[in-house]
Amino acid sequence: MNHPAVFTPSEHAVWRADKMGKSTLFESPRLLVGLNAFEPGQSHALHAHAGMDKVYQVVEGEGVFLLDGWELPATAGQMLVAPDGVPHGVRNTGNGRLLVLVILAPFESRE
Repeated sequence: MNHPAVFTPSEHAVWRADKMGKSTLFESPRLLVGLNAFEPGQSHALHAHAGMDKVYQVVEGEGVFLLDGWELPATAGQMLVAPDGVPHGVRNTGNGRLLVLVILAPFESRE
């Protein structure tokens, strides 16, 4: 994607039948903005990021966000934050697709 640009995140979603789909909307040495796309029943296992904070913005659908031992339901328009080192995960508990905008900062590529 070329920047600067005005774009609709959902048009860049990657949907997969076998597991959560991921797409990167923007990446720099300081920031990652991406999408996590969940078909009904799909999930992203509990994990944590050392040295990075993570923001989840629900774009469409509904799901349960696992955050530091809590299960927090969220729907389109709602946001959650997983601070540095806090375990977090996602489950699509709805009957439709769940699309989540994800922001990681400061971002350091692990590739």
